[in-house]
Amino acid sequence: MLPADIPDDSHLIELIDHRAVPAVTIALASSPLPQDHERVRISLRDAIAEVERRFAHQDLPHGAGDDVLDALGSLLTDDDFWSHQSRSIVALASPGRLEAFRLAHHASDVISVADRFDVAPLLRASAHSERAFVLQISEGFVRLTEVGPGHGPVEHALDLPGDHELMLAHAANDGQLDRRRAQGAKGENVERERYCRVVNEEVARIVPEQVTLLLAASADLESAYRAVNTHENLYPEGVEAHPESLDDAEIDQLARDALDELRAAETAEWKERFGTLRAQGLATSRLDDVAAAAVQAAIDELRFDMDANQTGTVDEFGRVRPEADRPDDQLDAPRLVDEIVSRVLHSGGRVRAVHNRDLVDGSPVAATLRFPVSSTSR
Repeated sequence: MLPADIPDDSHLIELIDHRAVPAVTIALASSPLPQDHERVRISLRDAIAEVERRFAHQDLPHGAGDDVLDALGSLLTDDDFWSHQSRSIVALASPGRLEAFRLAHHASDVISVADRFDVAPLLRASAHSERAFVLQISEGFVRLTEVGPGHGPVEHALDLPGDHELMLAHAANDGQLDRRRAQGAKGENVERERYCRVVNEEVARIVPEQVTLLLAASADLESAYRAVNTHENLYPEGVEAHPESLDDAEIDQLARDALDELRAAETAEWKERFGTLRAQGLATSRLDDVAAAAVQAAIDELRFDMDANQTGTVDEFGRVRPEADRPDDQLDAPRLVDEIVSRVLHSGGRVRAVHNRDLVDGSPVAATLRFPVSSTSR
């Protein structure tokens, strides 16, 4: 399983609320493959050089720029950090502070110099999962592969006991199972479930609970595995093809089709519920209304466009204050969505990053409410 450093809500709130000059955010693509690490280090070194160039045009507190550059530079020589990489790096640095995160999804490149961190790459970790695992299992054949954003199937080694296959030992006659210790259909089911239980324990060790697991099992093991399964996100539909016949391209397609179906079903259900609540005054997609609701601690769940780049702030009355992009000799403007997310998290609401197509009305935000609110701009 790829390493992932995902801040919990309290940590995320603290990062969003942190204010310092300068506050630097660097996000860039990484790789779990050791042979790629030198290339990633060069990318990070180039990003640090760009930060230094921007510092040269800004009036920073004495010594603050050097402090931040030294902290970022220490990542380049941190062997522990480079020994386990994932698909993205997010580095946050301000005077006296450095935090680095490894993310299992692909984050968009970011270089930001502001008075606060750009947490958008971390917020995207709340998006629908784009990872899935496929378990292929038949008599004497077990394979677990992961499919994720930007890569095809990656096989995970399973630490199964040496005598695992003997639980379903083949007889010499036509490959039929030799049921030496159990007779009849009931005994066969016991042995099959015992065989599957060993596999399930290893799968549970590797596959995160929130990630979808697809099962491609032979006909005689499909029901046995589901009977002993403990993974809460096992996909309800099995794969019709025999597990040993699937190549990597087919596995990749199966996983992506399943993820698309799950996202579409969940989004359709959410949109229907959103429409019902909006008719009751308990949901809105108007940006001004969402900002006002966030300030009033009225938001139960906020869904936002993970690619939204509109800058601005929300004042104490819930009014949106847009900000234009600034030249290089000024600090970068904050993202408006970050401001709203911070207030929602502070009030105990839930947040989720989604693609704009999974929202409503073309708006970058949509919120379900605990109680009705009205926009302060009206």
